[in-house]
Parts: sequence; C-alpha cells; structure tokens
Amino acid sequence: MPGGIAGDNRGLSASSCIPAHLADVTGHPSGAYSGSSWIQGFFMAAVHSEWDALSSQFSSVAEQCGKSAVAVHGGRRVSGSGIIWRPGVIVTASHMLRRTEDVGVTFADKSTHKARFSGRDPGTDVAVLRFDDAVSGTPAQLGDVSGVRVGQVVLAVGRSTAGDLAASSGIVARLGSAWQTWRGGRIDSLLRPDVTLYVGQSGSALVDSDGRVLGMNTSTLARAAVITVPVATIERIVNEIVEHGGVFRPYLGLAMQPIALPEDLASKLKIGGESALMVMQVEPDSPSAGARMMLGDIIVTVNAQPVSGVEQVQHALNGARRGDSVELGYLRGGQLGSAKVKLADRPRG
Repeated sequence: MPGGIAGDNRGLSASSCIPAHLADVTGHPSGAYSGSSWIQGFFMAAVHSEWDALSSQFSSVAEQCGKSAVAVHGGRRVSGSGIIWRPGVIVTASHMLRRTEDVGVTFADKSTHKARFSGRDPGTDVAVLRFDDAVSGTPAQLGDVSGVRVGQVVLAVGRSTAGDLAASSGIVARLGSAWQTWRGGRIDSLLRPDVTLYVGQSGSALVDSDGRVLGMNTSTLARAAVITVPVATIERIVNEIVEHGGVFRPYLGLAMQPIALPEDLASKLKIGGESALMVMQVEPDSPSAGARMMLGDIIVTVNAQPVSGVEQVQHALNGARRGDSVELGYLRGGQLGSAKVKLADRPRG
C-alpha cells in the first residue's frame, strides 16, 4: 500500500507499540513481549494502578477516622475501642467496662487521660464517657444508614490496647428494620457487617468510604456475629444519658400472667381475642398503682390493641418516651374499664 504509516509497516510488531512504563511493570523489555503478552501487561498495570488507588483510599479513611478513635481502659485485661462522638463525649462498648471509676482513655496522639463514666445501656451495649474539653480529640463525622447497601465496602476503625490505630475491612452483609436485642435493647435498624473485630476493637467505628461513621461495632448482641449499633440509636442513648443520667426504660409496675377468656364472655363484651393478661401483682407506688389498677384485673387491650401475652405489652412500651402514657383496657367484675397510666422510669439498682 503506497504512502502513509500503513504502507510502511514492515518490521512493525505489537511489542514495539508497548509504552515503556508498561514494560517496567513486569520487568520485561518491550521487545520481549509476544503479540498477546503485552496486552496482559497492560491490564496488569491497570489493575495495579486501581489496587494502589483503593489501598491509598483505605489508608486515608483509616487515618482520618483514627483522629476520633480512642482506646478505653476499663479494667479488663485488654482495652476496648471508643469513638469521640461529640466534644467531650466518648461512646464505647458497655461490656468492655468492668469498672466505672478510674477509666483511662488513650487518644490519637498517644496521650492517656482520665474519663468520667456518665451511664450505659446494657440492652444496646452502649456506654457514654465524658472528658475535659481541654483534652485534644476530634469528634467523628457522623453518617446514617439510609443510603447504605448490602455489599458496600466498609472499615472498622479502632485502637489497640497500646493505643495504636487498628482497622479491618469487609462489606455490609445484612440490613434490616428496627429490632430488639436479647438484652431488651431497642435498635433502630439492623446493620450487620462482615468484618473481623480483632482484640481491642469492640467499640470501634464502622465507617464508609467517605470516612463517615455509620455506628459502633460490638460482638455481644448476636451469637458469633458482629453487630453495628447505628448512629440513630447511639444519638438517642447519648442524649438520654447526658440529659437524664440514664436511658429511659418504661415501667408499669405490673406482674401479669396470660389466661384464656371464655368464648361467650369475649363475644358478649366484643373483645378481639381468646386470651388476655391477669394482673398478679401491683407494685406499691408504681404508675399502675397510681392509676388504681388492682390485683385480679384482666388486661385485654393496650392503647386499644388486643393483647394476649406479656411480650405484646413490652412491644407497646418499646417506643415510649419520657412523659408518655398508655391506655389499659381491662375487665373487672365482668365489666369493661380503662385506665390511663403515665409511664415512669424503671427503678435502678
């Protein structure tokens, strides 16, 4: 073919077209490539480039989040991790605090300071510590789980007993709706990451690729699995503890037992159920005592919803806040009645 590059391609081989930087990747000179091996080298270089970029991003996120990660020395042989949640406030895993006095915290600059125990919610494994504002520490950048997807890459970032930065990577394995832990704690949404928590990482932060904290990791809320307590749950608990010294645990002051209702009675009184709850005990000075509930009353509804088991009553109380009341519908002497019970905080100790 006359003229041009196409007409002057004698001696031109695929290997001679390989850029020098691609030849350097595999250690072969460009002329040593066969027609296909230089393509392999090209893709190897591209993979290496992507790998380096991803690795660099992981490291940057870990270092950024490490500024708000602390080691919490709470009396166990190994420490737990914690997160600087807001100025002067740290959240950590409650089960890692064997003691609530003389708690030490190691910050990113390796300095260790005393922290004051503010309170805990064993049901969600969240504990709150306070420290002096003068102590250096960067609050975490908080995110939320609304945009999180199953399969999304995440990091667990915490600190070792020595205060060294520690991280592990994985993906979001499962997402779900609000649930109740085996300890009775209310979690706003299920977030289960497929990450390994090494020694000292209970209480660590789960973070996304932008360095936003999605929640706190703990190993005690599910058997053989890591659970992340989401930001929304922790915010609620922190506010309760900081403002009131503890998490509100709604309390009626009743001991109840399921019983069967006679079919004719249930039909006559138009009660939507075949069973109800008999009051076996009314605790003195309790909210129910103040509402004049009596031994032998048969509770058939809570907030106009039929109940046949104690777990249904507990479910109705789970979303209650300070100052809330519940309406109890009951049978007494064959007659229907109702009582408005203002909930109180369950006595502690």
